[in-house]
Amino acid sequence: MQGPATGRDRSRTAVPGRLRTLLAAAVIFSASACAGTAGAASTTQAGTSRDHSAVVSTDAGAVRGTLTASARLFQGIPYAAPPTGPRRWASPQRAASWSGIRNATKPGNRCAQAEGLIDKASNTEDCLYLNVTTPRHSSGRKLPVMVWIHGNGFINGAGSLYDAQRLASTGNVIVVSPNYRLGIFGFLAHPALDHGAARHLSGNFGLEDQQAALQWVQRNASAFGGDGANVTIFGESAGGTSVCSHLAAPGSAGLFQKAIVQSAECTGRRWSPGPPTWFPLPRAEREQHGLDVAAKLGCRNVRTAAACLRAKPARKLAKWSDDGIGSGPTTGGGVLPLSPQEAFATGHFNRVPVIEGTTRDEHHLFTAAIEAATGKQTTDASYPEEIHTLFGPTDAARVLARYPTNRFRSAGEALSTVVTDWAWACPVLDRNRALSAHVPVYAYEFSDENAPWFTTLPKPNFPTGAFHGGELQYLFDDDQLPGPATSAQRQLADQMIRYWSQFAHTGNPNGSNVPNWSPFQAAEHVQSLAPNAIGPADLAQEHQCTFWASINT
Repeated sequence: MQGPATGRDRSRTAVPGRLRTLLAAAVIFSASACAGTAGAASTTQAGTSRDHSAVVSTDAGAVRGTLTASARLFQGIPYAAPPTGPRRWASPQRAASWSGIRNATKPGNRCAQAEGLIDKASNTEDCLYLNVTTPRHSSGRKLPVMVWIHGNGFINGAGSLYDAQRLASTGNVIVVSPNYRLGIFGFLAHPALDHGAARHLSGNFGLEDQQAALQWVQRNASAFGGDGANVTIFGESAGGTSVCSHLAAPGSAGLFQKAIVQSAECTGRRWSPGPPTWFPLPRAEREQHGLDVAAKLGCRNVRTAAACLRAKPARKLAKWSDDGIGSGPTTGGGVLPLSPQEAFATGHFNRVPVIEGTTRDEHHLFTAAIEAATGKQTTDASYPEEIHTLFGPTDAARVLARYPTNRFRSAGEALSTVVTDWAWACPVLDRNRALSAHVPVYAYEFSDENAPWFTTLPKPNFPTGAFHGGELQYLFDDDQLPGPATSAQRQLADQMIRYWSQFAHTGNPNGSNVPNWSPFQAAEHVQSLAPNAIGPADLAQEHQCTFWASINT
């Protein structure tokens, strides 16, 4: 899971700037190191099943991975040249080839990022590596490829944090998880960085990295037993925003055939007056921010700014990734001529089947993280002030009347519910409507009210519910989240993996051993994903979207 801009945006109204990075980091999942024994030779199994080799030949050279009981793991494969020196703020280039067999048993470097509450700092820009997880045994037919785009607000994280062995083996799919440039390194928009080393305008180098990883998949999927013509991109939080961006990006056309968007901020500007951080923002706004950051770094002269910025050490630059409006995609020319919101509204996007959804209690995580980091709980006295920070006087009064603290177990839960309904659930309902006018959409809400909580973050004084990122432990294995605890939760995890992987196979999540999931249509019901309770849910009623449509934001 990753730090949603919404959580970090709201925090800016209440906590110091240094804390913003801590809060963003508080929501990442740190996956456990992949287990297994390397180097076993391939053996033939009974029937048509094959035990694949740990050595695979890619277009750049051979790699040796790890064989586990259920999967093959290949980690730290370079998909692009190191974006260092003159290639800092340049479009990605093909990785150099190598001779012999490259060790692919450990993850590659994490991309440069500042220290967070959970994440250690990385000053390494040589980071464009990806990981491939395949089933250990499969038939001879080519398998669908699922490309996982990690989140955490475009400022932290790595693809290796998500152990995909369970997803690959249970779903009979191949999972690819790339790193991509983060923060100022991946999303700085500045006129001095346009063209030249950049194939496009600046501002979206991280998205270009993701496109390069998808191109690598096209060239190499078959070597791992995958089908390059059957690729699903999926991501959560900022990773989901990335998926929305690729749906809108002309240069991503043909690189994927299906998309899964989990808990993403892709459309709208719902955080006024706070900064919108990881939202896709207009070029003029991103460029002005880039000019301001460059000036603060002593690179005010536009004619010399590129060389000046490239001379700065990565450690110093990384500290500016979450400054002001933060980091995120730039819309208007270049990689994203249209914003995702404009593209979806007009139908000018890459039309593929989509799964899209949220968690029922998205913002509970951010309230909990803010309270843990500041040592201050939201109280009955501070709650109205928080609401007035987010809304004008008239709307704030209406919100307080609709969401009084005496309806909740604490003021923190009241605040969390307000922001969940306003900034998460109702916007995704609007986006489902726009997308479903053109493509099949399967909408969901993850609703396990007892989703296991972080091992690294204190619980707040209210139930955490189905918090932001809570669904990821049902798809991946992770050290920071304990994973499904009960037999009903483990069954839900199995059902979710079957939905996600069946969608990757066919573009429709329905299959054997799972409840029917109807596409999002006129009734506008979504699939509620909860233990022993999978079925239709009325998202608009549950989150009071008629009321929120009347709020002037």
